[in-house]
Amino acid sequence: MDTTHDTGPRAVRLEAAATASAPALLLRPWRPEDAAGVTEAYRDPVLRRWATVTVRDEAEALHWLRAQHDGWETGARLAFAVLEARPDGGEGRLAGHVVLKAPYGPEPEVGYWTAAPARGRGVAPRALDALTHWAFTAFPSVTRLRLLHTAANTASCRVAERAGYDFDTELPPAPPEFPSEGHLHVRARA
Repeated sequence: MDTTHDTGPRAVRLEAAATASAPALLLRPWRPEDAAGVTEAYRDPVLRRWATVTVRDEAEALHWLRAQHDGWETGARLAFAVLEARPDGGEGRLAGHVVLKAPYGPEPEVGYWTAAPARGRGVAPRALDALTHWAFTAFPSVTRLRLLHTAANTASCRVAERAGYDFDTELPPAPPEFPSEGHLHVRARA
């Protein structure tokens, strides 16, 4: 994993190594020019089923991207586009999203989604692992990260476990944001 911190938080760039079946991943803060990729990702019914946000068109994608930018500005949520690396080291297609929420709070939370064409190739666990290592390095006071998901989303359970987040407890519904039961996974600083 490579981290770059030379010109402030917006310059953060993380990497996850390639596997035998998938290219390396580049993680960097979202940009306005990512709107088309976000719009395309949200056309996927699987993503829409589990997402708490709706993005139907490029205008909504730009609004979503502005929220990601604002999160960096306030320090409330540090969101990264996950891109496949090209052989020349450049940015390839959008593979997903990872986010560190409330990094200055007592129990920061991570979140993620994977674009449909990238599923099944270990994108989410690798990106989540890169984000996790960076969070523990960049925020020395953070000793534990939380990952929450809907209990019915068994794929998210698998991602959490593959990224080293142990199952902690079942959570009761908390409408309106979480209308059904959930799972809490945690990963402690090594």
